[in-house]
Amino acid sequence: MAGDIRIGIGGWTFEPWRGVFYPPTLKQKDELNYASRQLTAIEINGTYYSSFKPDSWKKWRDETPDGFVFTIKGSRFTTNRRELAGAGESLEKFFGQGIEHLGDRLGPIFWQFANSKKFDPADFEGFLKLLPRSLGGRPLRHAVEVRHDSFCTPAFPALLREHGVAVVYAKHNTYPEIADLTADFAYARLQTGSDACETAYEPPALDAWAKVLKTWAAGGAPADLPVVDPAHKPAETPRDVFAFIIHEGKVRAPAGAMALIERVK
Repeated sequence: MAGDIRIGIGGWTFEPWRGVFYPPTLKQKDELNYASRQLTAIEINGTYYSSFKPDSWKKWRDETPDGFVFTIKGSRFTTNRRELAGAGESLEKFFGQGIEHLGDRLGPIFWQFANSKKFDPADFEGFLKLLPRSLGGRPLRHAVEVRHDSFCTPAFPALLREHGVAVVYAKHNTYPEIADLTADFAYARLQTGSDACETAYEPPALDAWAKVLKTWAAGGAPADLPVVDPAHKPAETPRDVFAFIIHEGKVRAPAGAMALIERVK
């Protein structure tokens, strides 16, 4: 047995994709319909900057096929603050915009923190305690992406395990890589691809990423990824996996995601 693996890109509205990923004759209003049938997930990043109306969430749900999933980036007004434990009002506003209308298309919420945000265990736990566990009768999953080296301590994944929150494994040229498994799902953002390659990553690299994703889905922990709490051995139980190819330029990200989908089938 293994968990589901869903692979995609960040957003679906990007002019350079027109004529490269999107057929030249495709109308812009049909781009989500098209993208959601080539990919198995899309990360909504616009929610980091602003909120949307309930009708937008309903429209996105209706335009996508069964089995497709959106993950949603949490608001910057929640994460870019000195005291995370005081984010209650911001969280209420974020979850009050109609996200529940995605229904079964709703995947994890991921919270991205600035590279200047340092690990304060008490304050970070205060934030984790504020995160809602359900919305509209559906359970919620949360993941956090951190970008400061102070999080590279066993206390960080231990705290996430207590609250069932995943750490985002971010493969990046600058920020720390933390691949500890802390929840019943895994979340990866692959950010070192290149538009110089037709599929963002060369075939051997895609093969290697596919192996990582399948290992996570089967309940294993890839031996070659960096963890900050090596003494902890995660339970070997199937996990759902969410992975996104997101790199500077990102023109080839859709092709990379589709190539990776083929490799994990």
